[in-house]
Amino acid sequence: MIAQATTAHDLSKTAKTFYWVSTGLLALFILPGAFFMNGQVAIDGMRHIGLPEWFRWELNIGHVIGGLFLLLPVGNRLKEWTYVALGIDYISALIAHLATDGVEVASFQSLITLALLIVSYVCYHKLHQVYA
Repeated sequence: MIAQATTAHDLSKTAKTFYWVSTGLLALFILPGAFFMNGQVAIDGMRHIGLPEWFRWELNIGHVIGGLFLLLPVGNRLKEWTYVALGIDYISALIAHLATDGVEVASFQSLITLALLIVSYVCYHKLHQVYA
């Protein structure tokens, strides 16, 4: 019985560690982008992909909201939809970069953030299973 309790505690501790590391790294990718959305690199990048000017604003506002929702204790449904929205965003970014530039190393940057998002999502659910 004690071994099971220790195992559940270890699982919880590991899941919590992976959750906060992956979510923290993800937030470090997402949130600072708001400070650079008017930078020439961001403007040129959106033009290069062929996206309209207004979309840069919409995307960055969505990223700020999503990054905050990942870090803050919001409701489960809101957190779940945040993961969905960011997942769609990163998959769409990959498709846009591949369609525009073809297969290049820089095109796969969104896969790194998508992988962090998946780790965060899986650990988030493991934490809720342990504490449920």
